[in-house]
Amino acid sequence: MKPNKMKAKIQAGETAFGVSIMIPSVQIVEMVGLLGFDWILIDCEHGNITLEAAEALTLAAEAVGLTPIARPRKNAPEEILQLMDRGAMGVQVPHVKTAQDAQNAVNAVKYYPQGTRGLGGGTRAASYGLSGTMDEYIAATNRETLVCVQIEEEEAAHNIDEILQVENIDVFFIGPNDLSQSMGYPGNPKEPKVAELIDQTFEKIRAAGKAPGTPGTIDNIKEVLNNGVLYTYNHIPKLLNTASQQFFETAKG
Repeated sequence: MKPNKMKAKIQAGETAFGVSIMIPSVQIVEMVGLLGFDWILIDCEHGNITLEAAEALTLAAEAVGLTPIARPRKNAPEEILQLMDRGAMGVQVPHVKTAQDAQNAVNAVKYYPQGTRGLGGGTRAASYGLSGTMDEYIAATNRETLVCVQIEEEEAAHNIDEILQVENIDVFFIGPNDLSQSMGYPGNPKEPKVAELIDQTFEKIRAAGKAPGTPGTIDNIKEVLNNGVLYTYNHIPKLLNTASQQFFETAKG
């Protein structure tokens, strides 16, 4: 397994900027890499990306120096295993509500002694068994793979102290829209009760010396960075919308 440049950047205290993709386009992945982003989120939870497409997107990401991170459809070992074996260098696991949920995510990504991931020697992640030893592959995988857990329900935010104690988690990602929905204010993370809980959760993540994550757009990226976020991404539609608005403002202004 190749070194995870994006994980190294986060460990060095630098922000890694990514883009989320929900459609299976290797060309878009290639463009994202050429534009200078650090990583790509292959979203299998909300998008129409199949396992075959996820593998192609991973190949495209590697070709342009992007770190491929995948979001599985759910926090289940078989879902995570399929994406990891196809070459994803980490996962962003949705709907982690408890410390046990977080531990389950780690177990699915890491091999013994850090986890319980099923070991397949002929997978793409293992270079099809054609280079290096199995011991070398296992050690590199446990070292380089990234685990990000999503804190996106009120229950999860209230359990953050226990979740933060789980080892081998690299990023604690606050999902503001789902969190606002779980609190009865769907799509309104600026509602005072929601905003207060988000701020408290960020504070606890930082106090624990852990890396926070959350989405970042042109509208909120300064606020995101001021919160010490080291893992952030924008969405392709939002990037297109921002660029289109700027284009028409210039053209018609």
